[in-house]
Amino acid sequence: MAFLGKLFGRKNDEQPAEEPVVQETETVEPTAAVAPDPEDLPRSEEEQKQEKKSFWGRVRAGLAKTKNALFGQIHDLLKNFVRVDEDFLEELEELLIMADVGVTASEQIIEELRDRVKDGRLKEKEQISGALQEILEGMIGEGEPLRLETKPSVILVIGVNGVGKTTAIGKISNQLRKEGKKVVVAAADTFRAAAIDQLAVWCERAKVPLIRQNEGSDPAAVVFDACHAAKNQKADVLMIDTAGRLHNKANLMNELAKINRVIDRELPGASRENLLVLDATTGQNAILQAKEFRNAAALTGLILNKMDGTAKGGIIISIRQELNIPVKFIGVGEKIDDMQEFDQKEFVRALFED
Repeated sequence: MAFLGKLFGRKNDEQPAEEPVVQETETVEPTAAVAPDPEDLPRSEEEQKQEKKSFWGRVRAGLAKTKNALFGQIHDLLKNFVRVDEDFLEELEELLIMADVGVTASEQIIEELRDRVKDGRLKEKEQISGALQEILEGMIGEGEPLRLETKPSVILVIGVNGVGKTTAIGKISNQLRKEGKKVVVAAADTFRAAAIDQLAVWCERAKVPLIRQNEGSDPAAVVFDACHAAKNQKADVLMIDTAGRLHNKANLMNELAKINRVIDRELPGASRENLLVLDATTGQNAILQAKEFRNAAALTGLILNKMDGTAKGGIIISIRQELNIPVKFIGVGEKIDDMQEFDQKEFVRALFED
C-alpha cells in the first residue's frame, strides 16, 4: 500500500517530484477547417441516442462469433435435454468455460441456476435463456461513467503494446469533443517515434491538440508541459498516453510514479481516471495482464478493445467477477466512432437477441 501511495502521489509527506528535463515541446493543433464542420458541434441528446443505437448494432454484429460459439451450443444443448437437471447444468458449465466466461464466473452462474431450480423459479428449459440473461446482467453490474468532475480532469491510459491503446485515446478524445468538451492529449510514450506519429494521426482525426516532444524525451517532461497547456487552454480533459512496455519492468514503474507526481503537483485535486486497455481476442491472457497492472497501478476502469470478430466476448463477465474493475469502454472496429461507453444491458442483449 505504501508503494501505491507513492505511485499515485497521495501521501502528504511525499517528497516533491524532481523537475522534468526541459526540452522543446511541440503543440500540434488539428488542421482548421475553412467553414465550421457540423461534426465539430456538440451533439444533441437525440443524436447521441441514435449514435449509441448504431454502435450497439455494430456490437451485435461483432459479437456474432461469441454468440454462435456459446449460445448456439446452448440452443443445441436445450434440444437434447427434456428438463433442467444436474447433467444439463454440468454440460452448460463446460460451454460457459469454453466461451471464456471463466471458471469462477461459470461456477457462480451454474450455482445461481441450481438455486432457482431448487426453489421452483426455474422449472422449464425454455426459461434458461431469460434466467441466464438476468444472471449475467447482475454479475457484470451497471456501467460506470468517467469521473470528470474537475477542469481539467486527467485520464491516464496504460497497457502493453499492440492492444489498441493509441487508437482508444483517439476514439475517446473524439467522443468527448463531440460531447462539447475541450480535450488535450499528451504523447508521453516517447520510446517509439512510431507511437508519437500514430497518436498525432489520431489526434488529427479527433480534432484535438497534441503535446509532443522528440523520441527519447523524458515522458514526465511531456506531461509537465501538457498539464500547463491544459490549464492555459482551459481544457476539460487531459488524456495521457504512456509507454506500452511490459508491466514487470522497474523502469516502467518508476516512469509511472514520476508522471503521477508531476500530475499531482501541477494539477492538484484533479479528477483522475487510470484506464487499462486490453485486447478481448486474447481471452484469459487479458485477465492475467489486468491482474499484473492492478498490482502496480490504482486502476479505475478498463477499455476492452477488438470485441468485433472474437469468440471470446465472455471475457467481460470473467473480468468483472475476478477483478471487480468496471469496463468503461468497448471497441468494435477501427473507425473513429467504433468505441462507446460500456452498457451491460445492451451487451447482454447483444448476446441473446437476433
